[in-house]
Amino acid sequence: QVQLVESGGGLVQAGGSLRLSCSASRSDFSMYTMAWYRQAPGKQRELVAGITRGGTTDYAESVKGRFTISRDNAKNTVYLQMNSLKPEDTGVYYCNAALSNLYWGQGTQVTVSS
Repeated sequence: QVQLVESGGGLVQAGGSLRLSCSASRSDFSMYTMAWYRQAPGKQRELVAGITRGGTTDYAESVKGRFTISRDNAKNTVYLQMNSLKPEDTGVYYCNAALSNLYWGQGTQVTVSS
């Protein structure tokens, strides 16, 4: 069982930056593939970025060059650095952990104003 808690969301102006954090309850965190998803009102949840236990990363085309996912296994935490934010980045951002099962956090709201 893994419990995930997201933090770092908020309100920013277009062009600004935010850094999201996701803290896991398990000390075997390093074994999990971690990812960030987001969902805007009336839209499907979409994958934003992922990182394997080996450090390989993957990004949605819409965020390439602007977002960076990273992990600190000693702190059981995964991060999402978001730069050059656009209004279309607005949504609830969810942390996901995957191994033999899938685990989700409750989400953190990101709002980008024009």
